[in-house]
Amino acid sequence: MAPAKKVKGLGLCSGGLDSILAALVLRDQGVDVCWVAFETPFFSADKARKASINNKIPIIVKNITERYMPMLKNPACGYGKNMNPCMDCHALMFRIAGEMMEETQSDFLFSGEVRGQRPMSQNKNSLRYVEKNSGFDGYILRPLSAMVLPETVMEKNGRVDRERLYGFSGRSRKPQMALAKKFGVRDYPAPAGGCLLTDEGYSARLKDLFEHQENIETVEMDLLSHGRHLRLDENIKIIVGRNRKDNENLLRLYRQDYDILLETKSFPGPLVLIPQRCAKNGVEQAASICAGYSKAPVNRSVEVSVTTPEGQNEITVTPIPSCEVQDLLIP
Repeated sequence: MAPAKKVKGLGLCSGGLDSILAALVLRDQGVDVCWVAFETPFFSADKARKASINNKIPIIVKNITERYMPMLKNPACGYGKNMNPCMDCHALMFRIAGEMMEETQSDFLFSGEVRGQRPMSQNKNSLRYVEKNSGFDGYILRPLSAMVLPETVMEKNGRVDRERLYGFSGRSRKPQMALAKKFGVRDYPAPAGGCLLTDEGYSARLKDLFEHQENIETVEMDLLSHGRHLRLDENIKIIVGRNRKDNENLLRLYRQDYDILLETKSFPGPLVLIPQRCAKNGVEQAASICAGYSKAPVNRSVEVSVTTPEGQNEITVTPIPSCEVQDLLIP
């Protein structure tokens, strides 16, 4: 008689302690565990990759930006404090992971979510919403809180031992710390939000982008993390570097065949990026702002280098002091 197939679980992994513990709890009772980590311009899988190496758990990393954007623009449950659609985000992640169950030969899904740890996105109703809207109702196991949640199919049929799972609830991290010590887990990141959509400034810039642009490329979302963003009119936004690191990132993300790049000629100052082509008067205004943020004297004309897809030229402008463009700043 052939040996029974080993039970396998496919888990969502953020790389945090809860994700690690959820996998180790299952592995400790003989479940074959594998992780999947998702990436978009708003969050990376770097911590998950490290957790995979440290804990010898195989991982699949998948970029889901194409499927994420339609949800982000119109989340059924709306947003959190900023542009974070946490409940619909989690439901989408479980839906995509569920679609991978067959190819990974997995029997169920799991995550490190703890009931009540996040009052809005991990309360009983939120967890239930995510499960129902994932399309895999009954097949999502949360090992750290299983004892205070309804039984899953895998627990009911005995393929996962419910008695060896946990009933963590609330915001205290002490139970997880104790369990980490039991498993000998020492290298894990401090709890912190790794999603840019929870950041107030980034969210304001993303909202502005959604309001003014229909088709958005990944690089334009990456740019939201760098520099000062100023909205000159409905069609023109500029990005002003704040320091050397900003300037380096603007130069790295600059698209030579599409964007316009500005820099003062004779005085130290920021790079200014115009992410889309614009009319001559828009370029001149951007150049004056560029000069205003530089070390150039306010009361004299300044030469600004303008690089467009068609080539490079110089224009002479009068600096606009930075204090006079504060109302153009996107927070």
